[in-house]
Amino acid sequence: SGSVAWVGHASFAVQDEGDVFLTDPPFGPRALLPRRKTPPGIPIEAVPPHAFAVVSHDHYDHLDAWTVDRLPETLDWYVPLGLGEWFRKRGRTRVVEFDWWQSAQRGRWTLTCLPSQHWSRRTEHGTNETLWCSWLLQSDLRSYYFAGDTGYFHGFAEYGRRFGPIDVALLPIGAYAPRWFMRGHHMDPAEAYQAFLDLGARHMIGMHWGTFDLTDEPVDLPPRVLAEAVRAREGDPERVRVLAVGERWRVPDAELARAGASAAR
Repeated sequence: SGSVAWVGHASFAVQDEGDVFLTDPPFGPRALLPRRKTPPGIPIEAVPPHAFAVVSHDHYDHLDAWTVDRLPETLDWYVPLGLGEWFRKRGRTRVVEFDWWQSAQRGRWTLTCLPSQHWSRRTEHGTNETLWCSWLLQSDLRSYYFAGDTGYFHGFAEYGRRFGPIDVALLPIGAYAPRWFMRGHHMDPAEAYQAFLDLGARHMIGMHWGTFDLTDEPVDLPPRVLAEAVRAREGDPERVRVLAVGERWRVPDAELARAGASAAR
């Protein structure tokens, strides 16, 4: 079985048939300056030594030195080009760098680094000196798309065509205001829902809200705006969800879903 727990912000802990992976895991008290609004949904001590993690880019709310220093040294890290040295300097040598469209195997998983519409900057790196990306994680049973940070762009439809069916799309719905400034690199909830439709994914989980107060919209507003977007498009609210911090959601079995759809017809 597969399940997804929200740690907070863009960080999830996915358990799938005994495997565990993390997305953009900041467990620390700050994202450089902004303080956490809520504690992490699972304690950092609960991350097992056999887990692995994907990182989308180097912004402080997605790549947190405090966290990397405290997670098990045995974790495998999968990162975009240019970030490997940052990990190795921290004594984390189990790190693999990817360019866009590169894939690698880890056990039963195929990890693919995909373009996103974003940018990178960190004090020790400068601007756009390291790559940014989204991730597709496919096993023999389930597939997960993790968008990282991104504006809305044509890539979602392409990923849906190339890699569908995708079981779960983890898509950002927060840090979007004001639009004149944020539109290029942060989706708003309606764009995130459109990205979910473009991907043709079975389920969407909204992320990147509620943990750090980064932009102009109220920190708790994005889920309500997402629900309005789904209603406006007459979408199925059962396929679109927002988790509470620490909540674990079990991924419905694809075969059962297909059987139910056949029975309904």
